[in-house]
Amino acid sequence: MFKKVLEYAGDERKTTYVSMVVMLLGIMMSVLPFLFIYQLIRPLLLHEMIDASYIFRRVFAIAACGILYAIFYVKGLSLSHRAAYNTLKNLRLSLQEKMEKQPLGVIQETGVGALKKRLIDDIDSIELLLAHALPEGLANLAVPLFVFLAMFFTDWKLALLSLCSLPLGLVAMMAMYRAGTSKMGAYYTAAQKMNNTIVEYINGMEVVKVFNRDGDSYKRFEQDVRGYRDFTLEWYKVCWPWMALYNSILPCVALFTLPIGSYLVLCGDSSLPDLALMLCMSFGIGAPLLRALSFMSTLPQINYKITALEELMSAPPLKQTAAPFIGNRHDIKFHNIHFAYKEEEVLHGISLTIPKGSFTALVGESGSGKSTLAKLLVHYYDPTGGTVQIGGQDIQQMSLEALNDQISYVSQEQFLFHMSLLENIRLGKPNASDEEVMQAAEKAQCREFLDRLPEGIHTIAGDGGKQLSGGERQRISIARAILKDAPIIVLDEATAFMDPENEEKMNRAIAEIIRGKTVIVIAHRLPSIVGANQICVLNKGKIADTGTHEELLKRCPEYQKLWRAAKDSAQWSVNVKGGHTL
Repeated sequence: MFKKVLEYAGDERKTTYVSMVVMLLGIMMSVLPFLFIYQLIRPLLLHEMIDASYIFRRVFAIAACGILYAIFYVKGLSLSHRAAYNTLKNLRLSLQEKMEKQPLGVIQETGVGALKKRLIDDIDSIELLLAHALPEGLANLAVPLFVFLAMFFTDWKLALLSLCSLPLGLVAMMAMYRAGTSKMGAYYTAAQKMNNTIVEYINGMEVVKVFNRDGDSYKRFEQDVRGYRDFTLEWYKVCWPWMALYNSILPCVALFTLPIGSYLVLCGDSSLPDLALMLCMSFGIGAPLLRALSFMSTLPQINYKITALEELMSAPPLKQTAAPFIGNRHDIKFHNIHFAYKEEEVLHGISLTIPKGSFTALVGESGSGKSTLAKLLVHYYDPTGGTVQIGGQDIQQMSLEALNDQISYVSQEQFLFHMSLLENIRLGKPNASDEEVMQAAEKAQCREFLDRLPEGIHTIAGDGGKQLSGGERQRISIARAILKDAPIIVLDEATAFMDPENEEKMNRAIAEIIRGKTVIVIAHRLPSIVGANQICVLNKGKIADTGTHEELLKRCPEYQKLWRAAKDSAQWSVNVKGGHTL
């Protein structure tokens, strides 16, 4: 297990080894005073005369050992912590690199709470292993082992008595590990569930308040928090008795040495000075031995966390190469596409060709596969079967960066970073000038709300863009796409948050920027796509029909049903008592 973590240490592995040596010297300094104490006791036992200088030298040596112990201990921890945090940095960067190669959809499915726990909490907990368990734990173990070896050369009988408490303590410790490990999986599952629930509860608080669902939402929140508490207490309840037992027995290495050793001295099988030496050294190594073994309680937890991190890293990476886009046109072809979320297949053999420069609309009921098909085009996932091609080139045979250069994807929900709106728009083209950003913002109809903001386009968006409304965030995201000016544009309900007045402006802006480009629109509002070159009707993961608006109205029952529903919703109104109509 140490090998797994040290793989990420890099150049800091040498620093870790140096910290172990320094810590070893420090622990030796903490044990040596007991040897000097024995040297003060021995003349009294043998009735030998000693002068004041003899006592002074031993007292001075004890004080010096205390000072050296503090120096070595602090220096060792300083080195080990520097190595530990650099190793954690390498681990996070490695994890980030692997995550960037994995399908974005898989990462989204993992959940914010679970990712936060693994990337922050679990990795931080590994610091205990690197900064303490390796240098401090091994040093605290090595010194008692050396002392026990020296004790055997002094009096093997008394040395064996000093070891008698160890098996009893180890039995209690192993019992604690077995009991704790059996509960560990449920404990970490409960922690992950609680993290996800807390994130969801906070993000959905507005909806909860508006629909007066505080009770239901809080009940789930409370259940998951209580569940985590119960699993934690159950885990500790199993471990605590064994923990108390081994903490009592392990450091008490004189448990058998004092009574039985005294009997051996009375019988003449051992000498009194040797017994005094054994007792002094036993008291000296008790504390280091307990500290060394106490770190073992972290090992099962750390092993579990490393395994979870490696499972996160080991998810199959997105299939791509380092090749650039080499297609000579921007037509799109879905060939016999199959796709499954986990075990459930949601797309069943879809084949569709979208000519260069055409306007194609994907329509269908919710869950029909519209957004999934679009996400396969922008390579959020790898299809489980079939190919997606742009200009005759399989998107799996180019780099993700090359693919992203060809496509602007605008979804219903766009994330804004906690920086100025200008810099948020500039993400579409990092080397764009301020003037180009402003032109894109005007085309996306952002001028109206930018003029109302105190700092205009330099206003900070806030966390997730909370300073703006949903429609305003959508227009910022469309401004990004305008600035990017990619040859292929995918609009996933891009006007979902627009009121009728602003939607009309947005439609004019979109009509201007998509001219001459290959456009895919995912729409629920069918009147907005009647002019499409082709409309693809999806039903339960299959293509029901493809054609123009007029053609589909004549021959496609599924499209006819969608169109009737669209017309009915356009005429929808609410009658209120008193003669008022909303």
